[in-house]
Amino acid sequence: MKTTLGLLAATLLASAALPASAAGMAGMEHGAHSHGADAADASAIGRPGKAGQAARTVRVDMSDGMRFSPASVQVRQGETIRFVVTNSGKLRHELVLGSADELKAHYAAMLKNPDMEHADANQITLDGGKRGELLWQFDQAGTVQFGCLQPGHYDAGMKGSVTVASANSRQSH
Repeated sequence: MKTTLGLLAATLLASAALPASAAGMAGMEHGAHSHGADAADASAIGRPGKAGQAARTVRVDMSDGMRFSPASVQVRQGETIRFVVTNSGKLRHELVLGSADELKAHYAAMLKNPDMEHADANQITLDGGKRGELLWQFDQAGTVQFGCLQPGHYDAGMKGSVTVASANSRQSH
């Protein structure tokens, strides 16, 4: 209970600092639960993006086949991406950005509390047939994971990755 309250407090503080474009995007369905990407953690995977700085749009589909399409995305360090996320299925799905450890730990918590609500800039939760947007800036080279943390979905393989190429490399998109 203390952990949940601590996460809730961190979420409320973090959401108060979010720009309106990241916190209130149309199509997002969320409550008041943190996936654990507080300010210190978010720097390892990036930070909320600003609408005017989106370098490009990446369309991601979430399906009841427990897959993301595409399941891998390539970006450049410092790039802000507008993810247009569509849930083409009937089940509720979500796309959560994080480290592999963060996603696994939160997935375990979701299995124990499947009715958790979410409110973080690094995620979007959508009911079947809905579409929404997520803006994210990838600050550090490396790999950022994403997954659907709805109970059973992550274990079924609903996960993917974003490869962030160093700003000095010549990797194309």
